Amino acid sequence: MIRFEHVGMTFPDGTRAVEDFSLEIPRHATVVLLGSSGCGKTTLLQMVNRMVDPTAGRVLVDGEDVASLNPVTLRRRIGYVMQNAGLLPHRTVLDNVLTVPRLAGRAGAAEKARAHELLEMVGLTPALAQRYPAQLSGGQRQRVGVARALAADPDILLMDEPFSAVDPVVRADLQAELLRIQRELAKTILFVTHDVDEAVLLGDEVLVLREGARVEQRGTGEHVLLRPATDFVARFVGGDRRRLHVEERAGTPTVVDAAGRVAGTLVAP
Repeated sequence: MIRFEHVGMTFPDGTRAVEDFSLEIPRHATVVLLGSSGCGKTTLLQMVNRMVDPTAGRVLVDGEDVASLNPVTLRRRIGYVMQNAGLLPHRTVLDNVLTVPRLAGRAGAAEKARAHELLEMVGLTPALAQRYPAQLSGGQRQRVGVARALAADPDILLMDEPFSAVDPVVRADLQAELLRIQRELAKTILFVTHDVDEAVLLGDEVLVLREGARVEQRGTGEHVLLRPATDFVARFVGGDRRRLHVEERAGTPTVVDAAGRVAGTLVAP
C-alpha cells in the first residue's frame, strides 16, 4: 500500500510542483495519475522511491514513512519503469534485467533462470538475451525495462510514461502485456501518463491532475469519461471529440464526433 499524506513540493526557486496532495493506493490496484506536462504527476511518483523528497507531508509504503528508510534500499524493493527504458547501454539484455539482483548480491543460476522467464513473460525471445540495448527496437527496450523492474519481485511498480516514446501499434501491444502481467502478478502500480485512452484502459482508478497536482476528478476511467466533474476535465478528456454519433458515409455506418470528424466505423456485434 502507498499513502500520500498532505504532501507538498516547493523547489528552491519557489516553484510549487505539488501543493497539497493526499491519496491511498490499495494493494494490487493500478492507479493512474493523468495530466499534462508540468502538473506534478512525475514528482508525486518519484516521492515514493525518494528520488524526490517532499517539502511538506509524508509518503508511506506499507505503513513506513519512506523518509525514515535508506533511499538505495528502498529503491531496490520498488520496480521503476521510465520513458525510453533507461537501460545500461554497455550491458546485455540479460545483464540489464539482473541489475537489481546483482546489486543485492544475488545473481546465481536461480536469478538468471528467473530473468529468462521474465523476458519470456514480457514477450521477448530467448535469442534477445545476449543482445545490447542498441540492437533492440524501442518497443523491445521498453519490454526489457518492465522485465528489469520485475526482477526483484517488488510489490510496487512505479511507471513514468513508460510507453509514450513508441509508435501506436507497439504501444497497444505493451499496454496489453502490462494488463496480462498485472492479472498474473497483481502488483501495486502507480502509473503516470498524459494519454487519456491509456489511463482509461490501464487504471482501476484515474486521477485527473492540473497544476500543483491538484485533483480535478478521481474515479474509474469510465466515470471520468462519461461524467467529467469540471470544464477542465471535460476539455482534457476530449470535449467534443468524445461526443460521438453515427452517420451513414459512403454506405458505411461511421462514428463521428461533434465536429464531424471521423472517429471510426460501426461494426455489428
